[in-house]
Amino acid sequence: MIYPKIPLAQSLIEICKAKDLHDVVISPGSRNAPLTIGFASNPEFNCYSIADERCAAFFAMGMAQQKQKPVALVCTSGSALLNYYPAVAEAFYSQIPLVVISADRPKSKIDIGDGQTIRQENVFQNHILFSANLSEEASEENDLKINQAINEAIIQKGPVHINAPFEEPLYETVRELSVQPVVVDCQKDEKQLSNLDVFVNQWNTAKKKLILIGVNNPNEIDVAVLNQLANDPSVVVMTEVTSNVHHPDFIPNIDTIITPFTDEDFKAFQPEILVSIGGMIVSKRIKAFIRKYKPNEHWHVDTHRAYDTFGCLTQHFEVSPNVFFNEFLSKVNPTESDYRQMAMDLKAMRKQMHNKYLKTIPFSDMKVFEKILPMLPENSQLQISNSSPIRYAQLFDIHPSIEVFCNRGTSGIDGSTTTAIGAALASGKPTVMITGDVSFFYDSNALWNSYITQNFKIILINNHGGGIFRILPGHQETAVFNTFFETSHALTAEHLAKMYGFDYFKCGNESELNVEMKMFSAAEKPSIIEIFTPTEINNQVLLNYFKNLVTEEIYK
Repeated sequence: MIYPKIPLAQSLIEICKAKDLHDVVISPGSRNAPLTIGFASNPEFNCYSIADERCAAFFAMGMAQQKQKPVALVCTSGSALLNYYPAVAEAFYSQIPLVVISADRPKSKIDIGDGQTIRQENVFQNHILFSANLSEEASEENDLKINQAINEAIIQKGPVHINAPFEEPLYETVRELSVQPVVVDCQKDEKQLSNLDVFVNQWNTAKKKLILIGVNNPNEIDVAVLNQLANDPSVVVMTEVTSNVHHPDFIPNIDTIITPFTDEDFKAFQPEILVSIGGMIVSKRIKAFIRKYKPNEHWHVDTHRAYDTFGCLTQHFEVSPNVFFNEFLSKVNPTESDYRQMAMDLKAMRKQMHNKYLKTIPFSDMKVFEKILPMLPENSQLQISNSSPIRYAQLFDIHPSIEVFCNRGTSGIDGSTTTAIGAALASGKPTVMITGDVSFFYDSNALWNSYITQNFKIILINNHGGGIFRILPGHQETAVFNTFFETSHALTAEHLAKMYGFDYFKCGNESELNVEMKMFSAAEKPSIIEIFTPTEINNQVLLNYFKNLVTEEIYK
């Protein structure tokens, strides 16, 4: 076995191995040579080489998203480390475990004008679970810091940073280890539910209970729990496309349901108790609704964090949804109420108007989503970029066998494609990425990747700019708007596809879409279909959609 000669590098690598941290994404550099040599020379590690550090970090995050265990990132000193920051922030808010390992120069070389040198210690301090600032020599103190960092990533689900200073020479190797690092077991503190009597009494007397499920991993909540919630006439369960929860008596497509509400409707739908589950909520409308029409109680169920998203949080149950509901629901009784039936009647009416409107619209972003979502392969994974794509996806039903993911931690457009590529590799499932043009071109280095699976496909909806700005209040047809907000462009993905070896398909109307999507779906290698939609009418089609959802108000 080949090991780096530097003892600190040996300690880091051996502790990673002991912690079953086997996936390592490495970006090239010289200062991190001891780590690169050590990880890449050890068959217990799966090493991936990604040149662009920003892409490397999102690639690692996509892998960790699927594996639900830490993936390591290794980079050289200087600005390389800063390029990890967007993915670190996303991992922090999405509770995805990452272990960032940065090589650094010794402290004596910092701030003296040495090349490729910045202040790396605590660089992520606002968006990190733990920062391990190591000293240059191997020591028990360093070992304990490394252990604590990796254990925090495992237990608390999030990013940690280990900064390791190395002095030259950097490339020397040995055949035997010179260290026996300390390894500290990872101790998970399982939280227990306290006495639930007060909450049971509140639940049993409330006639309107709303369950809101945000970003959630597939199969996270038992079917028996979902069925029990669905059978309570006083409970309405609202899901988002990223919740990966499906039930015929739940309410998906939240914006479709509540956007046309009047003040009277909102008051009728206002819950007495809100129970939120999972991560970030996509719908701005549901957030605005609950912030204005607050429930008496807001309980959040999550093993780690509880954001006071609606300004009315009263209780955080620090357990998993299954632990909470399996105990809680055994103590409560269904409550007579018309709350669920009112919501189901509204759902049926909105669905009727939804289908009626779609028959009238021209080729547009909305028409594309209507057509492509039913064409997605069953038992596949769908990754969606932020901005318009995730919002359009919220308006449509997606087959329950399809797992849906989106980087909603910071909701940025950066790194969406790279995340999808890492997720596809880790999951092994056929994966489709639906993205807008600005997000795709922003992250075009994602395709500079040797690990793209053969069943990875990209649906690129190109409306020639940031179309979401056309539905926001600042929209005006001016040079300032087109240049600085919408960022209008005439780019296509055709030559990128050719350069990176993707099959390429394109279409610009509904009949072409039907033909090209069939060939795209049948392709047996990485593929891109670029769908060109008309910039000028997309926003009006969407805005008119919400105006056409109402026939008669059911709250009278």
